[in-house]
Amino acid sequence: MSFGFVAYHYPKAEYVEEFVGRCHQVREVLTRQPGFLRVEVWVTPEGDAVVTTGEFESPQAFQGAFAAVAHECAEAVVFDEREVKPRQVHTLLSRQQ
Repeated sequence: MSFGFVAYHYPKAEYVEEFVGRCHQVREVLTRQPGFLRVEVWVTPEGDAVVTTGEFESPQAFQGAFAAVAHECAEAVVFDEREVKPRQVHTLLSRQQ
């Protein structure tokens, strides 16, 4: 059973591209972590949200990967004045047969 996440980020309009770059920076760290399967970065058609999705082999792999992110690129994940509202992060468990 794999472990996933969907995260909604709400940067101000003038920071969307910068925020996408920050998400790709985080993605680069995640790709090097044990148990990583995939991460994608999306932008809504209206440009009002950046959505990241990802999948790891286990909850432990997810936790370890994000600990590495906090250590290697903390400035990329800090919530600050460039965002209009708090992020929403949902974790997921696969139910594949």
